Amino acid sequence: MPRSVNSVASRARRKKVMKMAKGYFGRRKNVWTVAKNAVEKGLSYSYRDRRNKKRNFRSLWIQRINAGARQHGLSYSAFMGLLKKEGIELNRKVLADLAMNHPEAFKAIVNRVKK
Repeated sequence: MPRSVNSVASRARRKKVMKMAKGYFGRRKNVWTVAKNAVEKGLSYSYRDRRNKKRNFRSLWIQRINAGARQHGLSYSAFMGLLKKEGIELNRKVLADLAMNHPEAFKAIVNRVKK
């Protein structure tokens, strides 16, 4: 009996990877072994960087809050400590947006915390 290789599934799998390699430069877009390696590498980078993006945004929010707080005579850590003590539960994303786009609202929060 001949060996069954299920070439339909194999072809579909290769087509899927080659479709993901569209737009790559040189042999990465049309040579199977090179494209497969490039796509796997790209997928691992995208998985890693979805997590790094969260770190980067948190860091950016902290910098913006720090800049806003320092304009009112507080450091970031002092401001966040006073927020917790006061029981104001605004996350860093919202605080950063207020500090950057609505300085009067951020100032009101700082004044409430400073009392």
